[in-house]
Amino acid sequence: MTSTEHPCVRPSLASLRRARELFLRGHQLPDDVPDDVVAAWKRARFFGVRHDVTDSAPEAPRHPVRPAESTLLTAALPVLERLAPTLGTGQAALVVTDERLRVLWTAGSTQDAPCRRDLSEQEVGHNSAALALRTRRRAEVHGPEHFLDLWQDVSAVSVPVLAPETGRALGTVTVTSGLSGECTPHLGAPLAEAAASAVEAELLARSRAAERVLLDAYLRAMRERGRAVVALDGRNRLVSEAAGHLLSPEGLEALERSTVALLRTADRAAQPESEDDSGSGTTTATEAGNEAEPPSASGPATGPGASAGSALSAPYRIRLPDGADCSATVTPVPHLGSVIGAVAVLERMGRAPVVSAARAVVSLAGRSVPWRHAVGRGTELALTPEPLLLVGERGTGKTSLARELVARPLIVDAAEGGLGAGIGELADGRPLLIRHVERLAQPDTAALNSLLDARPGVPLLATYTPGAPPGPCLQRLLDTLAARSVTLPALRERPEDVRELLPVLAPTSAPGRPPLTWTLDALHALEQYPWPGNVTELAHLVRALAETRRATGPVGRAELPDPVREGPATRHLSPMEHAERTAILEALRRNGGNKARAAAALGIARATLYRKLRGYRG
Repeated sequence: MTSTEHPCVRPSLASLRRARELFLRGHQLPDDVPDDVVAAWKRARFFGVRHDVTDSAPEAPRHPVRPAESTLLTAALPVLERLAPTLGTGQAALVVTDERLRVLWTAGSTQDAPCRRDLSEQEVGHNSAALALRTRRRAEVHGPEHFLDLWQDVSAVSVPVLAPETGRALGTVTVTSGLSGECTPHLGAPLAEAAASAVEAELLARSRAAERVLLDAYLRAMRERGRAVVALDGRNRLVSEAAGHLLSPEGLEALERSTVALLRTADRAAQPESEDDSGSGTTTATEAGNEAEPPSASGPATGPGASAGSALSAPYRIRLPDGADCSATVTPVPHLGSVIGAVAVLERMGRAPVVSAARAVVSLAGRSVPWRHAVGRGTELALTPEPLLLVGERGTGKTSLARELVARPLIVDAAEGGLGAGIGELADGRPLLIRHVERLAQPDTAALNSLLDARPGVPLLATYTPGAPPGPCLQRLLDTLAARSVTLPALRERPEDVRELLPVLAPTSAPGRPPLTWTLDALHALEQYPWPGNVTELAHLVRALAETRRATGPVGRAELPDPVREGPATRHLSPMEHAERTAILEALRRNGGNKARAAAALGIARATLYRKLRGYRG
């Protein structure tokens, strides 16, 4: 292994050196070479990395990182300047990269050290910084484990730097030294750990200062009594009582998506030397699918001559798309030269009262704590266009929720075929939703892993239904996506949501025909049933009743399928009784609820079937 998990199982450096030479000549490798090292060498060869480069610091990249553009470097500099003198005059070096593995800062001895401008595997092959960023934990790489010739006498240890609030990997801290092959943690590991922890503490302190600035801006906007005000920064949300009455929860989420998109645009415009020229300075919220425009002629300055100050403070007017008859005037909140949040003032567009949509969205229906927590976390993570994994049993609503989180994604079902052109669309920046990622073919999984290694921020959504143990390639993809994942609860874990789902799942009633209603006894049966097929199974039941029912009035318990009507056992069953009951309910399901046919299929008398069902009810 190249990480610190199993440092003593690594072969000797001499044997690794011989194995690397065999690999470069295209010969067969010994069996004792770790699989992850071989895979790293193969990736470097696939990316076209030359092992025999001699320059340790090639030409500057086309889009260099400036300190003013890097929140990580701004927070890290005070820490790094304190730690740099501890390196001494030996061979040690300290290197800091961002989340794209671009080198932001170096100190100490740079001779033969990994001090290139870009430490991504596509540029330099296997190294500890790339490994730490991918695994999100401390990683070491020694001498011949590197792909480049010039690092054969270098040992390096890297620690990821994580955002204090979200846990997102922001970059890495690396300590390098001369070759050290002992089976102990790298001597620079304590320094790398201390540096990463100190930088994370500095980031947290700066974040709290920014939160105070946002709170002050919110309180200033609230000076007028009864004003509808919302302050947000993508992580926190302050909502006045008037704003809570004016907008539904879905409307607030739409406002947040639009505002975060505007904040990114305003923050880019605030950088006086931004590389992201589009030829126009007009600010819009098209990323969120809403309309944004300057509220008046005194709105934001546009064009090449627009000043950074106007981008930091200019207000924008947003028209909300969810049916709420109101608009929002959004004013960015600056702090230390960056846009750290925004304050939105809501105004009614007409006299009609603002109401929620008449028919709720299936993927958002439900008020139980597990469900609202899952939807809230998914909504929060979807504010940034980065990979998102939705995990849950079949039928829990993963795809429906994904459609609500991202507007107009390209949808690919791995159960029906390969990714095709989907991965190319994803690489071009179009959101891609992959259903049943557990069914992906291995070549497609490998292609996704390579793309995520190269561009970890692509707008990918994937749904995963746990089942058989995943293979190594799929497990690596799941590990990459695990940091931004949401687990949807099964319907049996939120039975209180069944009543809210019923009217949403029912098809639209024909003219002159009343909608489905339910007796209390039927509702109790529906809430007690474990729903192995989750919301999908409930939807099939509701649709079947709506299409085939001839009676009028509320649906009674007697009209429900036998497994639902009988409900779970009311007493503890032995393993044998549980197996019998499961077989009986399955036979009833296969035979449309007909007890005579179910008894015949099971090879028992109908009276025996009735007796056993009564016995399970106690």
